[in-house]
Amino acid sequence: MRKRRGRTSRVRRRRLCGGSESRGVNESYKPEFIELKKWLKDRKFEDTNLVPACFPDTGRGLRSRTSLQEGQVIIALPESCLLTTDTVIRSYLGAYVAEWQPPPSPLLALCTFLVAEKHAGARSPWKPYLQILPEAYTCPVCLEPEVVGLLPRRLAAEAREQRTRVQEMFTSSRDLFSSLQPLFSEATESIFSYSAFLWAWCTVNTRAVYLKRGRRPGLSAEPDTCALAPYLDLLNHSPGVQVKAGFNEETRCYEIRTGSGCRQHQEVFICYGPHDNHRLLLEYGFVPPQNPHACVHVPQDMLVKYLPSTDKQLNKKISILKDHDFIENLTFGWDGPSWRLLTALKLLCLEAGELYKREDKFGHSPENMPLLDGGYECCAAEGFSHER
Repeated sequence: MRKRRGRTSRVRRRRLCGGSESRGVNESYKPEFIELKKWLKDRKFEDTNLVPACFPDTGRGLRSRTSLQEGQVIIALPESCLLTTDTVIRSYLGAYVAEWQPPPSPLLALCTFLVAEKHAGARSPWKPYLQILPEAYTCPVCLEPEVVGLLPRRLAAEAREQRTRVQEMFTSSRDLFSSLQPLFSEATESIFSYSAFLWAWCTVNTRAVYLKRGRRPGLSAEPDTCALAPYLDLLNHSPGVQVKAGFNEETRCYEIRTGSGCRQHQEVFICYGPHDNHRLLLEYGFVPPQNPHACVHVPQDMLVKYLPSTDKQLNKKISILKDHDFIENLTFGWDGPSWRLLTALKLLCLEAGELYKREDKFGHSPENMPLLDGGYECCAAEGFSHER
């Protein structure tokens, strides 16, 4: 009997071939999402394009209800849904935060608000959003020191530096947290613990969207650029996706417009930026399976490992690279060595006579000596990539 090749047969085959995996499992029926949708509706947001779902490769995310066209606005979240420093200033914390000295950073204000609201539980007006946030994060700053030690050396060093910065922010803010005691029946030491603060810091660091704002009263002069965007922040990252995102002053909404189409019932992605795996793991706690921006960072010791040990000018060359900030961020990616790495290697391979000629031309101080005559033009002429 001849096999059927009609439309009905194709649809049936797609269903049998695991199409549900790429579609993900619909989670809109779950109580927490029903509550979140009601909360968003009360704030004038109704989504007709996206559905929360759980996907086998990316976990929780958003999938399309219908086919999305290139240039289409896939989500427009009203300003009333955004959690910003204005939210903190207008809240019960505002009067206390305004008295803090020195003035807290916008980041510290947001973290303080998140800890306080999470502690409030069902009494918090932000509960529908807070309850869908991760209970824990996988960023290296949250990992045990023994686990961090297993990471690549440069990544482990940056993770330790990041952890130190978070710990210092927490330690220096303890007196500020104590000033909030009149607002709580429990001791602030138990509410504003390091683990609670770390959770809040990771929430802002991994989920906030960029929203540039002017300096707010009572806050420090540090840039105020973070806003938490409920529901919108369920969109996962894909390095191959192009989107336009930003706050629309006319509609007073934070909008994301797709740069490419998306089929019905497929996961909808955004791009966090052209980050390599090192940056994605450090800042967001994950590594995508296929990343065109993936690269290997070449440390200084590896840079000079295979150079002749008899090179008496090696220390001087290293000094020149350091003075020109060419000893870090040297990478090797899918397209080969980066322009910075090629430039560093070219200088390290200069013969003593060539280096002396450059000293005669530019002086003996390393800071006065350009890395290469003509900069990029010199490298391009010799077939070097200008990829930084």
